[in-house]
This record gives sequence, C-alpha cells and structure tokens, in this order.
Amino acid sequence: MARPVIGVIGNSFEINGRYSVYGAGAYNVRAVAKLTGAVPMIVPTDPDSLALNDLMETCDGFVFTGARANVHPDEYGHTATAAYGDFDRGRDQITLPLIRACVERGQPILSICRGFQELNVAMGGTLHPEIRELPGRFNHRMPPEGTEAEIFELRQRVTFTEGGVFHRLMGAPEVMTNTLHGQGIETPGERIVVDGRADDTTPEAIYVDGAPGFTLGVQWHPEYKADEDPVSSKLFRAFGAAVQDFASDVQAKTA
Repeated sequence: MARPVIGVIGNSFEINGRYSVYGAGAYNVRAVAKLTGAVPMIVPTDPDSLALNDLMETCDGFVFTGARANVHPDEYGHTATAAYGDFDRGRDQITLPLIRACVERGQPILSICRGFQELNVAMGGTLHPEIRELPGRFNHRMPPEGTEAEIFELRQRVTFTEGGVFHRLMGAPEVMTNTLHGQGIETPGERIVVDGRADDTTPEAIYVDGAPGFTLGVQWHPEYKADEDPVSSKLFRAFGAAVQDFASDVQAKTA
C-alpha cells in the first residue's frame, strides 16, 4: 500500500514585492516525513487553485502550520486594528472550511500555533490580539534576538487536565515547551476543550469534543527538531498513527 499523504498548509510570501511563492517551513515538512510514516505535501494557500473536496481526497490528514500572518478578525466578529498584525485572507478561505470539514468527516488534523488559533476560530471561537496585555499574563512572543536554539528554547510549562487527552498522550501531567505567539484564545469555540494551559492560564492545548477523528491543537511549535524532543515526537507519532488508520479505512471502503 502506498504511504498516506499529509497536507502541510502553506503560507504565501512575496519575493522582491513581485513574485508570490508558497512555503510551510522545513521543520514542518521534516517532522511529517520523519515521524508520521506519511508523505508531506505543501498545500498552497490559493483558494482559486484548490477545491475542498479534491484536497481532502488527495490528502489523508493535514498539519495546520504556524505563520506570521494572523486569522483575520472578521472571521470571528472583531474589528481589525494594527494590533492584529498581518493577514493572509487566502489561507483563511482555505483553512477554516477545511478544518470544519475534517472535523465532521473524522479526517485527522494537527493544528500548530496559527493553526491552533484557526481550529478555535473554525469552531466559532475568538482570539485576543495581544495576550501579554491581559492582567496576569506573560509575554509569549518570540524573543527579539538570539540564536535559533535560543528562540525555540523550552522555557514554558504546560499543565494538562488530569486524565485528559494530552495527559494520556504524553504520559505526564505537564511538559516543557517553547513559546512564540502573540495572539491567543479569548473565547473557546463550540466543542473546543482547553486541555492544557501555561502557568498564566493561557490555553496551550486543545481538541474538539466528540470529534470522530484526531483533532489536536497546540499553541507552541512542536515541529522544531521534533525527532529530538520527546514531547514533540509523541504528538507527531500519534498524529501519524491516526492518519495511517484513516487511510487504511478509506482504502478498505473503496476496495
């Protein structure tokens, strides 16, 4: 049997202000290739070039990656201001309906950073543009300077719900993670379960209650050298196993 395919959601970039390209970050692609047993495929964020059904039939699961651009606040009833940063409306048009369709179908998804926020918005939740401005919250943003290793340092503790999905997956009640986000969940969406929080109560791990498939999301970046970090490895391997099972079920039904 051919290996499953995991769509790695890309982001649009401009080179010299003229040439549009799409990329998903090497660490996302490598994490999928090394830990899931699937073939990674970067998905361009161009709604004029993609049909949702074709995309879901081509890929067996999806990684919704982090990105500098944020989900546009129009998508959750807020007014855009400078605090919300840059946007990628093409990605919004692809990812939000894709997440809802995958949740309904039971098609596995792993949502990371912006993807974590997309999962919440897709299910009807809202975001706050600057978590660090809320009373008692920390600055979760990427350090402005430092080496790559320093930027992705495991400097944040995330505590899981006792006996919850992430506690069982990780085999531990808490883990250390990196933190590189400015926005965060304001109001959880319908069926969104906040299953892990930072020490300042910021939501860091979620899933969709009652979903027939794998629907986990994390606010940190587990893709960074995922094969070297036990927390990241467990997350990607569990996602890969869910994708393998989904692909096998689809093949069995069409045989």
